[in-house]
Amino acid sequence: MDFDADLRSIQEARELAVRAKEAQKAFAMADQETVDRICEAMVSAAMANAARLGQLAHEETGFGNPIHKRLKNELAAQGVWDNIKDQKTCGEIRRDEAKRIVEFGAPVGVVLGLSPSTNPTATAIFKTLINVKARNAFILAPHPTAKKCTAEAIRVIAEAGEAAGMPKGLVSCVTEVHPSGTDELFHHYAVNLILATGGPGMVKAAHSAGKPAIGVGPGNVPVYVDSSASPKAAAANIVDSKSFDCSTICATEQAVFAHANIAKELREEMKAKGAHWLSKEEADKLASMMF
Repeated sequence: MDFDADLRSIQEARELAVRAKEAQKAFAMADQETVDRICEAMVSAAMANAARLGQLAHEETGFGNPIHKRLKNELAAQGVWDNIKDQKTCGEIRRDEAKRIVEFGAPVGVVLGLSPSTNPTATAIFKTLINVKARNAFILAPHPTAKKCTAEAIRVIAEAGEAAGMPKGLVSCVTEVHPSGTDELFHHYAVNLILATGGPGMVKAAHSAGKPAIGVGPGNVPVYVDSSASPKAAAANIVDSKSFDCSTICATEQAVFAHANIAKELREEMKAKGAHWLSKEEADKLASMMF
């Protein structure tokens, strides 16, 4: 039968959640060596495909710079792994003899992740890594406009992980993307935690699902440049950061506040780096198209 898109999405969501639950049970008692071997295999696969996945993300969404997206993928893979690889997540983690406290690492269970259209493949890579490192199962629900590149990123790293011993179904991606399917995952009994990265509506929905959720919505980041700063260095950092990947990272600078003593010099240095100050006519014209 040819079911409607919402029904197909709901059915897929249920199947992925149940499969993830079973896979996580099989993975819950894995030792540290096994977990790290699987993560390293996924990192290697992500690094080998970083440029291709960056290009796919750019082509599907129309956002950003493919070269910069490759760099983001590499940071999400090797950069994240270098930061967490030595952390213990299995068995005894730490012991305080004086307080007679012993801490053991335990997985949360099945984690649902949401990913944005601005950083689709990089988000898929790092969220998978941090969850598998913690022996969680992970299901990713991609943004509708980035579903192909996100699914490909998950396929690449999941296949690498499974080849290294990861249970099949531990890592998966929703392919029948529809709000009804995402909502089904929000409330499914097998899902234990939600990691939401996206627009305000989706993040609010995640926090309203009735289970633990960690949400990161749009950024609106100001930067303050003090009189003690080097205007030339500050200008270079601000312009480089703001222009990286066509400014699709919401953690980049959205507004600059400068001490009066160096404001004029900072402005000139930013212009020299390629920053442009809009006239009122230009600002009105841009605002009429954007908002």
